[in-house]
Amino acid sequence: MPMIRVQSEPFSLGDEAEAFAKGRTDTGAVVTFTGIVRDTGGMARMEIEHYPGMTEKAISGIVDQAMDRWSLDDALVIHRYGSLAPGERIMMVATASRHRVAAFEAAEFLMDYLKSRAPFWKKEFGPDGAEWVAAKDEDEDALSRW
Repeated sequence: MPMIRVQSEPFSLGDEAEAFAKGRTDTGAVVTFTGIVRDTGGMARMEIEHYPGMTEKAISGIVDQAMDRWSLDDALVIHRYGSLAPGERIMMVATASRHRVAAFEAAEFLMDYLKSRAPFWKKEFGPDGAEWVAAKDEDEDALSRW
């Protein structure tokens, strides 16, 4: 059963990956990806906002698509909100499948969706003040391959 968590609290990559992979005997591949807040030039922090309920529903819909399209055994999406400093973990995707290609492709699909379509709003705080993060063409291009 896929799990989606939208939370303000930090998470342990090791603990999450271990719990996700534990006890799997029919799964041949587990892929994990963790996004980290990147300093874009003196950024002090990033604020991430979302609408509770709406965000989880949107992510759940895309996870269901990935589960069906790649016949996944399981999936996990964790995405944080609130104030995050450079170097902090912002999100994690994990996929489990009988075969590695499906696990990798599904993880990339989910990451591309989270980067370009998931309903999160990001504002960076740096030396020149605060600025909303605009969508990037390369993120849209990445999503178009699916």
